[in-house]
Amino acid sequence: MAKEEKAAEGAAEAPPKKSKKMLIIILAAVLVIVLAGGGAAFFLLKKSDDHAEDGEVAAEKESAKKKKGEKEAVPVYIPMEPFTVNLVPETGDQYLQVTINVEAEDAAVGEKMKIHMPKLRNKIMLILSSKKPSEIAPREGKEQLANEIKESINEVIGGGEPAKGKKTVEDPVKEVLFTSFIIQ
Repeated sequence: MAKEEKAAEGAAEAPPKKSKKMLIIILAAVLVIVLAGGGAAFFLLKKSDDHAEDGEVAAEKESAKKKKGEKEAVPVYIPMEPFTVNLVPETGDQYLQVTINVEAEDAAVGEKMKIHMPKLRNKIMLILSSKKPSEIAPREGKEQLANEIKESINEVIGGGEPAKGKKTVEDPVKEVLFTSFIIQ
């Protein structure tokens, strides 16, 4: 009987040795996986930080150039009332409804635009109503339309006199932006 008890105790002791070894192996494997994941996360985050720093460095260089050359101007956006026009027919009657914002170099341009608004709206209406839907549907058509409108506005409100130290007159309107563009 004593032999059976010792054999039972020996059998009971043997599995814990195996389970301890297995536990150590599992813990080591989990530790390796956690360290590998942590290392990968560190390198990925470090790379994105490096890119952010590159962007910050580029922004600092750009702001330094602006400080040296001229003051950074805050853009002025002048909203216009929506336009609804008939387009040149291709497949029946089609309409264009568009809302335009104008980016100007300063607020004085907005005042000039208010003074000349009836003339500006007329010119823009003529430009818009002379287009076919197929011309203005693609991106390139919209960009070309925006440039035509910009040139028309600059023609009406004029550039004035050249700034000090500059030989040419800069256009008062920098860009025409479509905030809504619907063709029906």
